[in-house]
Amino acid sequence: MRRSSRAGVTLLELLIAVSLLSLLVAGILTAMRVGLNALQRTNHRVMANRRAMGARMILEQQIAGFMPVNADCSAAGGKPPYARIPFFEGEPQSMRFVSSYSLAEASRGAPSILEFQVIPGEENRGYRLVVNEVPYTGSLGAGRFCLGLANDPVLGTSVPQFVPIAVGANSFVLADKLSRVRFLYREILPPPLNERWTPRWIQPYWPSAIRIEMQPLDPDPASINPMALTVPVFVNRAPMGQYAD
Repeated sequence: MRRSSRAGVTLLELLIAVSLLSLLVAGILTAMRVGLNALQRTNHRVMANRRAMGARMILEQQIAGFMPVNADCSAAGGKPPYARIPFFEGEPQSMRFVSSYSLAEASRGAPSILEFQVIPGEENRGYRLVVNEVPYTGSLGAGRFCLGLANDPVLGTSVPQFVPIAVGANSFVLADKLSRVRFLYREILPPPLNERWTPRWIQPYWPSAIRIEMQPLDPDPASINPMALTVPVFVNRAPMGQYAD
């Protein structure tokens, strides 16, 4: 029997098959790339949300662990006589106090002096909030952060002056890419005012609450953005009373 001369695959048919296969592979690769990009964006958003929630929880626990301790402040380079003051520094972009909560050991750690500072962000774009942890060693150790007492024209009395907060490699970044961040402190007043929020704390006692106002540099409606946080300070002892420090 003679074979048909038309049996087999022509070159044109082969080119068409290869072209269709190439288009199919290109479509599959494009779909995979789109899916991987979407997964990467989702993971990035999830991680950013976790960081935002984690920073908020850390700030809440740090302030909730506020400890009302004294500091022996001296104006003569750490030499007596000392002026015993309630240890607390409250400025619009810096804050310093003792807390029972430690980033390294959580609530199981020893008391630490927490130093919060607002610094410029990367490439001077926006701001970031960082914190230092310094072991608390007592009223004399806390007094090392005090430069002495200076007269305040508003109060007409002496208020403590503190050493600047140093930011370094051991500083922990709590929040980044912020367009605005500041601290506010609540003071209890007699009726009918009841309370007042101030950006600078110069009273000889501790505030009743601390408020941290944060605004994101690039708000994302689909993500958890840094926001204002208000945490009460539970102090149930007289500011200058006798207690363990």
